[in-house]
Amino acid sequence: MEFINQIEPWYGQEEKKAVADYLNSGGWLMEFKKTQEFEGMIAKFVGAKYCSVVSNGTASLFIALNALGIGQGDEVIVPDETISATPNAVILAGAKPVFVDIDKESLCINPDLIKKAITRKTKAVIHVSLNGRAGRLKKIRRLCKERNIYLIEDAAQSLGSFYGGKHLGTWGEIGCFSFSMPKIITTGQGGALITNSKKLYQKFLRIKNFGRRRGGEDWYVSLGWNFKFTDIQAVIGIEQMKKLPWRIKRKKEIYKLYKNLLEVIPEVKFIDTDLNNVSPCFVDILVPGREALFGYLKEHNIGFRPIFPALHSQPAYLSYNKASQKKDKFPVAQKIAKEGLWLPSSSKLSDSQIKYICGKIKKFYA
Repeated sequence: MEFINQIEPWYGQEEKKAVADYLNSGGWLMEFKKTQEFEGMIAKFVGAKYCSVVSNGTASLFIALNALGIGQGDEVIVPDETISATPNAVILAGAKPVFVDIDKESLCINPDLIKKAITRKTKAVIHVSLNGRAGRLKKIRRLCKERNIYLIEDAAQSLGSFYGGKHLGTWGEIGCFSFSMPKIITTGQGGALITNSKKLYQKFLRIKNFGRRRGGEDWYVSLGWNFKFTDIQAVIGIEQMKKLPWRIKRKKEIYKLYKNLLEVIPEVKFIDTDLNNVSPCFVDILVPGREALFGYLKEHNIGFRPIFPALHSQPAYLSYNKASQKKDKFPVAQKIAKEGLWLPSSSKLSDSQIKYICGKIKKFYA
């Protein structure tokens, strides 16, 4: 078997032709009409009034925080199990990330622990819908409203996933997405902010364009940066969005096939996933002593990726929340970080490849 990547982009003749047609039309490459078309497709799909696409997912989180006025002296509660982009955006905004453990059932932030972590400095909670799961999002939203703090959704892995009849990213004041290579659709890099607030949307436009009052006019009404998108990315994104419904269906089929083949192995545990509503970004499993399995998979040309580490334990964050560095404060995140594994999960994956992977895993544990 040739090497099976853990994840890979999928683009075809449609994207190639669209890019060639755009270049042949004399397009200026920068953010313009194709970007607006792409934004419209995203907003319609997720059911939001406004969408603004930006350079990457981290930028979308920073812009969200900045638009809500969060900065120096403020605290933002984030899950201990997520990519570093989540707390890094908080630090970039000048605020302090406060790490909270996750639910073992969903791998999403634990609302009961959020309640204990709220202080007079808390201005927002960032909910990360890891692998498209919502966790106890309704309870978190209710808590945020009661305490008058903002709810930002980091839905980077959740395009195509729903909860309570609404697309993830639409439960808070702002939802953030990513279009980096591992995501269900990709523009290489890229991110998006969605909201139903016109006022916030207008702030997004200023913040990502140097703080200008309007595009092409050098009159700065606020601080801003250059987080703009490009039309060449949007051309690819438009074609990717056309394929999204099929990819959502295929992602669910892939996850279901893996589970059917592997759930007979006592050592392999799956996180409860409602495939009626969740489009899994990755196929995630928990296995004890995963390092031995890593070596075995590598020997058999099977790609994999360890799940994110528990962030409180990382050297980059040791200067934050020193009181919360106790090892017993994040038992769930620590367990997931120790046992979590992402198996090959590309939409391009064939059933025969999945059966090969599962066959090798069964043989390993036999």
